[in-house]
Amino acid sequence: MPNSQEWLFIILGAGAIVLVIWTLKDSLKKPEKTDPATTAPVAADPRNVALPLQLQAYERIVLFVERISPQSLISRINQPGFTVLDMQIGMVSNIKSEYDHNVSQQIYVTQQAWEAVKTVKEQTISIINQIALKLPPDAPAIELNKQILELFMQQKESPADIAAAIINAEAKRLMKG
Repeated sequence: MPNSQEWLFIILGAGAIVLVIWTLKDSLKKPEKTDPATTAPVAADPRNVALPLQLQAYERIVLFVERISPQSLISRINQPGFTVLDMQIGMVSNIKSEYDHNVSQQIYVTQQAWEAVKTVKEQTISIINQIALKLPPDAPAIELNKQILELFMQQKESPADIAAAIINAEAKRLMKG
């Protein structure tokens, strides 16, 4: 049999549940019909609500693509005394963290735009890992950084540039309606 303190917690919990249900019931009631000439519209046009969210999502994924570019990663992550292994782990974990932070944006962008984001993430991680495997893990991080930057400088367009172009084109198409 519960003691008096347990009864108090049970009663308080039940009271809280009743209060929440009562509040939700009131807030979920349908608004009464009124004269449309005298009141503002009850609900906004869904397109007007969604467009800013979609544009914000495109902005965020362009920022993500920029933040995971090798130049940006190296400048943010590099620390004095880092080894190749330290830098590799830092860059890859940063890319994954940034991706996890932005994964919800895929519901607001086209499948093509999101595929571009995933591709640039995977390609960048793959390049970092491939170059790091060719170097001694305890070598200075500058060796890894130098080789990564050289590889990206040799390419006409980096994976980030290609993804950004796709994302920008999708966002512009969205704004045109």
